Amino acid sequence: MDTVKLEIDGPTATIYFNRPDKKNAMNPQMHRDMHVALDAIEEAGGVKAVVLTGNGNSFSAGMDLEECFLRPFDDPQLFYRTNLVALKWFQRLKAFPAVTIAKVNGFAFGGGFEVTGLCDLAVASETALFGLSEINFGIFPAGGASWAATHNLPRKQALYYILTGDTLTGKQAEEYGLVNKAVPLEQLDAETDRIVGKIINKNPVTLELAKQVYERTTTMDLPTAIDYDQAKLWELSRLSGNEWINVALKQFEKRSYQPGLSTYKRAEKES
Repeated sequence: MDTVKLEIDGPTATIYFNRPDKKNAMNPQMHRDMHVALDAIEEAGGVKAVVLTGNGNSFSAGMDLEECFLRPFDDPQLFYRTNLVALKWFQRLKAFPAVTIAKVNGFAFGGGFEVTGLCDLAVASETALFGLSEINFGIFPAGGASWAATHNLPRKQALYYILTGDTLTGKQAEEYGLVNKAVPLEQLDAETDRIVGKIINKNPVTLELAKQVYERTTTMDLPTAIDYDQAKLWELSRLSGNEWINVALKQFEKRSYQPGLSTYKRAEKES
């Protein structure tokens, strides 16, 4: 792929936005390449964690304004098709079965801000710079960018950055909830690896269904949510061979681990 690099190492996949000379701005080719990368991860099977980051000193400066907007604008069908490719992989990322983790190493504007918000988890350098600059060229954040702000920031903070175009640092992003953790740049790899290490030790079926239950129950009242999560719990039990009972709780019964402090050993099941 020309604009994206993909590495798959057992249960972990890493996607690198790879236009460092353009601050990893997302052009039509990158949008196509992202579909290829997501296809490859799904086809590989067994991937539990997907890390998204940028090559160079940027995560992503957002959409390539010339290639995505200016050039195709006079042809309505071309403009629609060009940007639909982007909107489709954004939706795929949001619903991806593996746990997605944004590793924000620098500029994250527009689409880069959105990708951070779409990922399940996010780690940023303290000096990373986030922004929704759309208001500065006369539009509002679209294509899911306003959704990402609305669902990751408190109301007044979301509106502030949407309406002013001001930037926020990685430390502010942690304070407002856009990222889980902001660390010095030299610690970014280690902190991301720490989180990935926790994820890949878990049951993959449980990870996927836990994401589904969270997303669906955000729109439900409590009785409906309980009915839903109980049904998903039965689904989990069936799909995993009752691993939580037959392996995890059997280990707890032997006092070989403490669920509040660590995870059970899946190797006993796999052996």
